[in-house]
Amino acid sequence: MSEDLARDERHRARMQRKKALIDQKIAEAQDEYGLLLVHTGNGKGKSSSAFGMVARALGHGLRVGVVQFIKGAASTGEEAFFRRFPEEVSYHVMGEGFTWETQDRQRDIAKAQEAWAVARSLLADPQIALVVLDELNIALKYGYLEVDTVLADIESRPLLQHVVVTGRGAPEALIAAADTVTEMGLIKHAFKAGVKAQKGVEF
Repeated sequence: MSEDLARDERHRARMQRKKALIDQKIAEAQDEYGLLLVHTGNGKGKSSSAFGMVARALGHGLRVGVVQFIKGAASTGEEAFFRRFPEEVSYHVMGEGFTWETQDRQRDIAKAQEAWAVARSLLADPQIALVVLDELNIALKYGYLEVDTVLADIESRPLLQHVVVTGRGAPEALIAAADTVTEMGLIKHAFKAGVKAQKGVEF
């Protein structure tokens, strides 16, 4: 047997073993309920991943709710796109900009609490299959909202409703409560080389 044929045969045997293991795990995973997902870390892609899930949910004919904390001073491509589907996406931009821009903690607190009131209404709606709480972690990190209150409202949501929370610095209590946590790591970013934020990439 040639070296290439032997290598192909070893690969086939490995993939057969892997398939058997994966098929077994799929067969054993029978639970189905609404998940709490947290996207955190200093790297790019937390909100982008969440909005990818919004697109996925819409592809399955599901209704979605979005609340954006902190963001709001400038419009984004995601907002412009998903507002084209007002019957399917309830989209709420509740912030007034990054904390270093607003420079008014009391106003930031008030805006975060207004945003949470909207989020609570989405979390209580069984017709909404996915709720995205974009940059909620920042509001929690700065103490604009109480972590215990937020977790209690998320916990009391409809059984099959999924929730995605994004933002740097996710609190430990949220991480502990989550079903899936992804930490985006920063390896390299164009901004550090003097490249400005550009449409379709950063916003």
